[in-house]
Amino acid sequence: MSAYGTTRNHPGSAFATSASITLFRRLSWEGTVPLEIRVDPKELPANSDRGLECYYIQAPRVSYLPLLMPELRRFLMDIVFDEAAGKTLKEEDWWFESEEGTLLKWHWPIGLIYDNHIISASIRPPAPTSGSGLNMQVAPLKLILHLASPPTEKLLLPPSAESCKQAFMGQLKEADFIRWGNTKRMTSLRKAEQDGIWEGIKEHNFDDYWRVASKIVPTTAPTRPNSPPPASGGSLHARPASTDQQSASDRDGAYNVRSVPVRLYLPDGPVMQDLVPPVLDDGSSHTLSHYLSMHLPLLFSQSSPGSELAYALIQGIVAPPETEMGWLGACLAGADGWVNICVGISR
Repeated sequence: MSAYGTTRNHPGSAFATSASITLFRRLSWEGTVPLEIRVDPKELPANSDRGLECYYIQAPRVSYLPLLMPELRRFLMDIVFDEAAGKTLKEEDWWFESEEGTLLKWHWPIGLIYDNHIISASIRPPAPTSGSGLNMQVAPLKLILHLASPPTEKLLLPPSAESCKQAFMGQLKEADFIRWGNTKRMTSLRKAEQDGIWEGIKEHNFDDYWRVASKIVPTTAPTRPNSPPPASGGSLHARPASTDQQSASDRDGAYNVRSVPVRLYLPDGPVMQDLVPPVLDDGSSHTLSHYLSMHLPLLFSQSSPGSELAYALIQGIVAPPETEMGWLGACLAGADGWVNICVGISR
């Protein structure tokens, strides 16, 4: 996973071993994006050091802006703010907007905020030095930190870690329902487990998070209908041979879910959500190419492969069109259970 959040990768088309799936999950978990956070100069307390009000960080993709506040506050108190003036500031009044003046959705994962910024930039005039092809300018996302007067009517909920946790748990529960048609897996978790899955996000601990998440998400080695035999050569990503018998783990497999939790993001546009079965009516796997051509036929045409006018960015990766939706749901879903597909415009 690129440290700058955007890279090319070809995830393969099937499940072979739990180890290979864990690898992809860990790669997406360890992904980071660069942020440049600058305090609004009009709101700096008196006697602040105005030459050091900018803070740089490689933030985990799976984290959230409110979770950066303690580290950011330590930096500002130690380096920038006058001690007496700094103590009067309240973190619950802090909020972010982009350099362009867009209010940031604090309840979105940081990786999604970054990818959404990338695709929004794709519809703007390219920089003079940029060439043809994908219009992705890999650079720190510049954020403005405001220290007072949060626009609560637009933020919906206070930008606090506790409110962020509530939003995160709500997303997990919704994804659970989309996947299985019920929320039994979420509601059966003990309170200690629900707290533990959030602690895994807060502490950026892969093992702590997946210790609980593995009870919710699809199993890693499902059997699919009409799967062809493995390719010769023993590829790591070869599909397992199909079988007529289904174990309990097969019933919970990624290709046997009711629907993959997917959201489609357009540049400066609406967020689209629809039921996305992992297997089509004819028994074939539902691919990213089919999904995009059905929802955005003017940008992604199945009749003319290679002539797409846009690209799909998932977890900072430009996903190949043959990627299967079931695979995405098991390997590249966010920590909240959702596969977030950001569509940028090619040039």
